[in-house]
Amino acid sequence: MSLSDDQIRRIARLARIALQPDESAELADRLNRILTLIGEMQAVDTAGIEPMSHALDVVQRLRPDEVTETDQRERFHAVAPALADDLYLVPKVIE
Repeated sequence: MSLSDDQIRRIARLARIALQPDESAELADRLNRILTLIGEMQAVDTAGIEPMSHALDVVQRLRPDEVTETDQRERFHAVAPALADDLYLVPKVIE
């Protein structure tokens, strides 16, 4: 599949890329190589191959979900500049 100049300009516009006229040929070559690679990958017979989430057969070690820190709410509230109903009040940033 080969992309035309019109297609290249449209892709650049959709991607919000400023494309100079002399860059069109180079971009077309790069995109055509990518499309060729995708075509080659689609041509590979993957029947009978199970999809995998990782290239290696790894298992994530899980730790027990335990509370390891003490409750410091009162300490944090003591240094807060403004509170209301145990919520921190902050200045309005967006108008």
